[in-house]
Amino acid sequence: MNQQAAAPSTRSVPGRAWVLAVLTLVYTFNHVDRQILITVIEPIKAEFGFSDGQIGWLTGLAFAALYATLGIPVAMWADRGNRRNIIALALTIWSGMTALSGFAQNFWHLFFARMGVGIGESGGTPPATSMIADLYPPQQRAFALGVYTCGIGFGIMIGYILGAYVYAHFGWRAAFFAAGIPGVLLALLVRFTVREPVRGFSDASQPTEDAPGFGDTVKFMLSQRSYMLILLGCLLICISANAFVAFTSSYLQRTFDLQPQDVSLPLGLLIGGVGGAGAMIIGAACDRLSTKDLRWRPWIIATTSAIALPFAWMFLSARTVEMAYVWNIVPSFVGLIYASIAYTATQELVRVRMRSVGAAFTLFCLTLIGIGGGPLIAGTISDYFAATGHTSPLASALKVILGFNAASVVCLLLAARYYRDDAARAMKASIDT
Repeated sequence: MNQQAAAPSTRSVPGRAWVLAVLTLVYTFNHVDRQILITVIEPIKAEFGFSDGQIGWLTGLAFAALYATLGIPVAMWADRGNRRNIIALALTIWSGMTALSGFAQNFWHLFFARMGVGIGESGGTPPATSMIADLYPPQQRAFALGVYTCGIGFGIMIGYILGAYVYAHFGWRAAFFAAGIPGVLLALLVRFTVREPVRGFSDASQPTEDAPGFGDTVKFMLSQRSYMLILLGCLLICISANAFVAFTSSYLQRTFDLQPQDVSLPLGLLIGGVGGAGAMIIGAACDRLSTKDLRWRPWIIATTSAIALPFAWMFLSARTVEMAYVWNIVPSFVGLIYASIAYTATQELVRVRMRSVGAAFTLFCLTLIGIGGGPLIAGTISDYFAATGHTSPLASALKVILGFNAASVVCLLLAARYYRDDAARAMKASIDT
């Protein structure tokens, strides 16, 4: 065993900016393909007569179930194999299934097509976050993963704008084709221009042991109290965030009698542009603060979650669509940072050879419970309020969902108590093996 403790590497990997840019673009396509359905869901709902509960299934569990479940075996493969090739293959699959969604004739056609998208996207984030952790040392990692997380915002922005434009001119089916087909070309760019990085290059030492099994990885993660509390806190935020992502466009269209193309550009700029900027700015601030005290990782998420609450409530209470957009600026700016810091924490709280599986386990929980549950919970509550004669069922359902944000703050503040010790324990375990 190597008993020498070393400081994290400060070496820069040649070409790492290109790799980060391409991986961020892949993550952007990941969310374009998700967002297309949300953008055109109201016309689809009108054509097929879907309820809000069915919309919750399509935008949530239909995608999330296989995405979450397959992420773990794919990540185990990534901890042993070539992560670049896995990402290229996954991108090809989910892009093809997105295009296939344009042929749907009923609820079940769309349901199974979205499951196919989930199968492909399960191979995206775990190997990508593992590669980024190898390319960027801990003191730069939250910013790098913040840049990567901007793919969420960029994807939502492009999905809104592209989906609404294509829908307005060619119908909702063409929107799925326009989103899916370019992804196949991007897969070729990944395969032939991205180099697989050396594992552990940016850390204190490169691991020499084989990748641990899934059971050993999960056992180690469960023993890290800060990880479990951060995971719980981020799960609660994720439920709320994805409920809003799924239904914000529908809420504005129904409340203010608008069409998809009327809300696409403002929402795209808010969630995508403002959200992407927030992820980078707050991620950079988190890195700077965390060099002095690692507890700023959970503190940052707790603070931004608390700040977003009153603004989100006012967004749902706005009398005009213009005021709704104004109130949504702050939630949009802070809305993506929880994901980048959650992945940063996962990379810092596990051993180097556990990183892909660690990211997949985090992704599994966030996806199945957050992405899968958020829209379904909100849609079910909305259907309940509608059945009881409530005048604004969807707005009331989203206000109920904000309670998850409030609960997350408590979990994250508790996580800060253990974060520094747990990160040191993970680093020592990587060096000693």
